[in-house]
Amino acid sequence: MSRAFNFSAGPATLPEPVLRQAQAEMLEFGNAGASIVELSHRGPEFIAVAQQTEADLRKLLSIPDDYAVIFTSGGATTIQALLPLNFAEAGQAADYVVTGHWGKTALKQAKPYVAANVAANGEAGGYRSIPARGEWHLSPDAAYVHITANETIHGVEFRDIPETGKVPLVGDFSSSIASEPLDIRKFGAIYAGAQKNLGPVGISVLIVDRELLERAGQPRADIFDYRSQLKAESMLNTPPSWNWYMLGLTVKWMLDEGGVAEFAARNARKAAVLYDVIDKSGGFYRNEVEAAVRSRMNVPFFLFDEALDKPFLKEAAAAGLISLKGHRALGGMRASIYNAMPEAGVQALADFMKDFQARNG
Repeated sequence: MSRAFNFSAGPATLPEPVLRQAQAEMLEFGNAGASIVELSHRGPEFIAVAQQTEADLRKLLSIPDDYAVIFTSGGATTIQALLPLNFAEAGQAADYVVTGHWGKTALKQAKPYVAANVAANGEAGGYRSIPARGEWHLSPDAAYVHITANETIHGVEFRDIPETGKVPLVGDFSSSIASEPLDIRKFGAIYAGAQKNLGPVGISVLIVDRELLERAGQPRADIFDYRSQLKAESMLNTPPSWNWYMLGLTVKWMLDEGGVAEFAARNARKAAVLYDVIDKSGGFYRNEVEAAVRSRMNVPFFLFDEALDKPFLKEAAAAGLISLKGHRALGGMRASIYNAMPEAGVQALADFMKDFQARNG
């Protein structure tokens, strides 16, 4: 078997050592006589996995003690719908800075529960840049200000954390969490679906200031109450235990590799390699995002002639470079180069792109 370099935006490539460990432990976890996916989430084996995962995640991300960590079923979109129910009063303003498809989705999820205010919107410019902080129209009484730290589809990333005064900042870090050091104290909460940098699809992480958790919020079922979830140690109902276990293995791998500082250096190098090929192609390839806010995680690009798209994808797959087709909302190509994508994979893509241009330019 020969594994390809997988540039999928999510579910995304996982570290090979993590996959091999999961494979080795699939039939029996430790000496338990059963797989971790078969064991009770109330049993000592899984409790130990859950506790170690949180401890490792706190170490990896330098999470302060006054921030809670909650592991949730499902994806980031579910969290987006629950944020206003937990942290805003009915009808209270909540500010949203929309910088791409997923910022727009977050806004849509919140609209039934709050007076959602679009404080800034990059749509008029095709989501190719981030509106300057001085242009934002924030509500002084907002429950929170929401940003999407990295737009997976449009390839736009906040490179500086915006100041929002006394209003808590909430960030969707689904596609950039653990990719570089982050001062979590600048946020009221950050959240992320795991399936890009933290593990498999089906589980997400919410990191939230404990003071924010004290807000009454709006009437909601207990299962949707983050205070109840925290009290139950994220096990108010049966959690996605296999996904949680895989998340734990991935976080441990990142720590063993050197932590977020090491991945920040790798990710900067990987992104630079791809953007260099694009920028020096003489227009054969193009990336339309303003250079100052180009994503390090997701690199969308277009060929000068759409007729070359299918040959590009076919030949790339034959060369062991898969999942490069752009999202249907944007078209073109997209290379997602998360933490688990090795530098060798990015270099292989860069070499292929140069060769393809030489043969088709």
